[in-house]
Amino acid sequence: MSSRRPLIIAVCIAGLAGLAGYAWYANQPRADGGGAPQAGAPQQVAGGGGQGAPVAVEVAVVQTRALADDVSAVGSLVSNESVVLRPEVSGRIEAIRFRDGEAVRRGAVLIELDAAVQRAELQQARANLTLAESNFRRTEDLFGRKFVSQSSLDDARAKLEVARASLALAQAHLARMQIRAPFDGVVGIRSVSPGDFVKDGDALINLEDIARLKVDFRLPELYLDRVRPGQALELSSDVLPGASFAATVEAIDPLVDAQGRAVRMRASLANPGMRLRPGVFARVRLILAERPEVPVVPETALVPAPGNVHFVYRVEDGKAQRVDVKTGQRRQAMVEVIEGLEAGATVVTAGQLKLRDGAAVKVAGAPAGVARVD
Repeated sequence: MSSRRPLIIAVCIAGLAGLAGYAWYANQPRADGGGAPQAGAPQQVAGGGGQGAPVAVEVAVVQTRALADDVSAVGSLVSNESVVLRPEVSGRIEAIRFRDGEAVRRGAVLIELDAAVQRAELQQARANLTLAESNFRRTEDLFGRKFVSQSSLDDARAKLEVARASLALAQAHLARMQIRAPFDGVVGIRSVSPGDFVKDGDALINLEDIARLKVDFRLPELYLDRVRPGQALELSSDVLPGASFAATVEAIDPLVDAQGRAVRMRASLANPGMRLRPGVFARVRLILAERPEVPVVPETALVPAPGNVHFVYRVEDGKAQRVDVKTGQRRQAMVEVIEGLEAGATVVTAGQLKLRDGAAVKVAGAPAGVARVD
């Protein structure tokens, strides 16, 4: 093995020498102009189709569109009015005058309790009132003929007033045996039946006004000076994909949550067809301000740069000029341009990777307009 080592070393040295000679020969200029390019020689522009040829790009024209300053939040839907009906007195249920989930009108009798005693008391009070009225008329006539004293007349008048008050009290007791709807709405699912004995304060049925709904949501406190009652917002829910509902801010809680640093807000909206229901999760988009003329460009025109900044290539006189821009809102693949561009400018939307500042460009097709931003 040791005798073959010098032979192996000699072969390696010869191979290295051959490679060095080939590299020297390949880098020598030849008569036909071949070989490696010389330092400083002009290079072909990638995608340009020839030495110094313009770069093919796609462009779009900066246009202005109406854009809204908005903020998004999540909330829950609640009924416009909601109540759990409870009896004021104990008693046995005599009749139920509704069907579960039925729409009822204000004042409609929903549940009747056994009111036999109260009806008897009412009849007694009416009889007492009739007697008191007769006694008062008779005493008044006798007083006019000087047969009774003033005190007798006053006593008869007082008994008449007591009889009237007793009648009103009996009517109130009887009215409490009927549970009526306090507003138009839809009743829930009952858990009682005729014949059940209920105590005063027991929950019988819920009534919900869902012709209109309210949505409660919270916003960070930094928006406090930009919100006010009457502002418009859009509402959507997963239960109705693709549907959008218009709502209006009704109230702003004067107290800011000290833990979450958020302010509670309430908006109202119409509920046609009662498609939405209380308790549903909702997404809201509150429109803070409307701006009618905002420059926008497609997202594809932006080129990211170090330092979390962006720039675009503006096309002027057939050349690409790099322009640093400050961006704002993004909506439907469009970006608001706050600084750097004005309406009417032409920017590159495809082919930026082949460009450098000042490079010649060739527009592929007519400049594209900017899609509408709602």
